[in-house]
Amino acid sequence: MLSVDRVHKSYIKGGFFSKEIQQVLTNMSFECGQGECLGIIGESGSGKSTLGRLLLGLEKPDSGSVLFEGNKVEDRRARMGNISAVFQDYSSSINPFYTVEQALMEPLKQQSRDYQENQDKIDLLLHQVGLNPSYRKKYPHELSGGEAQRVCIARAVATEPKCILLDEAISSLDGSVQMQVLELLKSLRKIYNMAYIFITHDIQAAAYICDRVMIIRNGEIEEMVKIEHLKDVQSAYARKLLQMIIT
Repeated sequence: MLSVDRVHKSYIKGGFFSKEIQQVLTNMSFECGQGECLGIIGESGSGKSTLGRLLLGLEKPDSGSVLFEGNKVEDRRARMGNISAVFQDYSSSINPFYTVEQALMEPLKQQSRDYQENQDKIDLLLHQVGLNPSYRKKYPHELSGGEAQRVCIARAVATEPKCILLDEAISSLDGSVQMQVLELLKSLRKIYNMAYIFITHDIQAAAYICDRVMIIRNGEIEEMVKIEHLKDVQSAYARKLLQMIIT
C-alpha cells in the first residue's frame, strides 16, 4: 500500500548561501501493508521526523519515490482522504478558535455536504474516542491533554483513511493517559482496518502496538524486525536500543 523506494533526502546546512549539505536520509526502502502497524524507532536526529514529512507528502525526496497505492504521495489527490496524521503537539494541532464540533466537521465536509450525515458522524467519532456529546461545544483550552489528543485522533479517523501517521503522538501525555490512547488506537485500527505508521522514540509503546518495527540510525535503516522476534535483533545498535524491553 505505502512503498518507499531508495529515498535520499538532504538539506543545505548553515544558511541560504551555504554550500554545505547535510544528508538526512540515505537509500531508504520499505513497505507498509494494508492494516499493518509499522513502528519507526530512532533516537533524536536519526531522521524519523523527516521521513514522516516525506510519507505525508509535505516534502519531496531528492531521489527515489514514496508511493501510496502506486501514486506519488506528494500528489494531493493520491493522499486526500486516504492518509491522515496525528502529531505530538496536540495544543497547536486544533484551531484555538474552533469548537470540537467545528474541528471534526472540517475533514467531514471534504467528503460529504449532507449536514445531518456529518452531525451523526461526529457523534459516532466522539463515542469511538471515549468522549461524550457535551464535548462538541468545548474549545481546545477547555480540554486536558488526553482529551485534546483524542479529538485529534477522531479528526484523523473522520475520513476513514487507509493509513494514519502518528508522529510521537503519545509522548507529551502522562503515563496512564498514554496507555489509554494506545488502547484507543488499537481499537480504532480494528474497527477501520487502517494501517498505522507509528513514529516514536518510545520502544515500549512501539512494542505494544506495532506488528513490525524499523530501527533507523543516522538516516539509514539499521534493522527491520517483527515484534515477536524483538529478542533476535542482529545489530549491536538495535540490541542496545531495545535492551530496556528485552528482558
